[in-house]
Amino acid sequence: MEVVTWTLFGILLFFLLSVLLGSFFTVNTAQVAVVTRFGKFLRVAEPGLNWKWPIIDTLAGRVSLRVNQISLTMETKTKDNVFVTIPISVQNRVRPEKVFDAFYRLSNPMEQIQSYVEQVILGHVPGMTLDEVFASQSGIAAAVKKELDADMAAFGYEIVNVLVTDIVPDAKVKSAMNDINAAQREQVAANARGEAEKILVVKKAEAEAESKALQGRGIANQRKAIVEGLQASVEQFQRAIGSVTTAEVMQLVMLTQYFDTIKSIGELDKTNTLFLAHSPGAVRDISDQIMQSMVIADRAKPQPSA
Repeated sequence: MEVVTWTLFGILLFFLLSVLLGSFFTVNTAQVAVVTRFGKFLRVAEPGLNWKWPIIDTLAGRVSLRVNQISLTMETKTKDNVFVTIPISVQNRVRPEKVFDAFYRLSNPMEQIQSYVEQVILGHVPGMTLDEVFASQSGIAAAVKKELDADMAAFGYEIVNVLVTDIVPDAKVKSAMNDINAAQREQVAANARGEAEKILVVKKAEAEAESKALQGRGIANQRKAIVEGLQASVEQFQRAIGSVTTAEVMQLVMLTQYFDTIKSIGELDKTNTLFLAHSPGAVRDISDQIMQSMVIADRAKPQPSA
């Protein structure tokens, strides 16, 4: 009889210890626990060691207070009838003071947040062109965050940030956009090349014109110096010899220049072969032709009026 009594006592003691020790539970950092009593919400257990009444109190669940990220992909059509895919990341967390709402009011928070995001995207992107969608990427994210902040606050959730990570149009549209961009850049490059070639041609023409002008002035100065030298030679020759006609002096000067020219041609190594009529009569004929040309040119000058 005593053995049976001690056995029952041991079993009862073990059961009581098990129940008592099972009433203690721990909650991790950045986490809270929901405690209920007979199925009714009782309190929120903070991080650390906690205790609940055995049997009557129950640990209904745990809620993380960390920032959670939801990644989803939206496909919609723009105003100019281009289908685009928009990857979106929604960073959210449970407000510590609204754990009750976050735990009890939403059955599937992630799916419901995704539904709100889809509603906002479908309300903004279809009214924008593809170029406007690319230009307003941050604006779309701000609009989604604003709408979610207002809608999810009532359910105990805080929207930390919304990121529109990319705008992905259809592959054919993307290829066409690249072709248009390449064509525009090629047009700009062609215009630049044309302007550069135009500048080179203009500068080359200006250089040639300036070179010819300088060359012309040089030839004119050279001829003027020759005429002045010949004039001085004729005057000196007349003063030295006496009564000599201008024609005779000119013939002598032409003969001297003729022989000087022959000498210069003979002194050059790279001079081409020249066939000249080299005789006293030929020299006289050349002199007479030059003199005749000068006389005709002098007669052609307009005479001053009386």
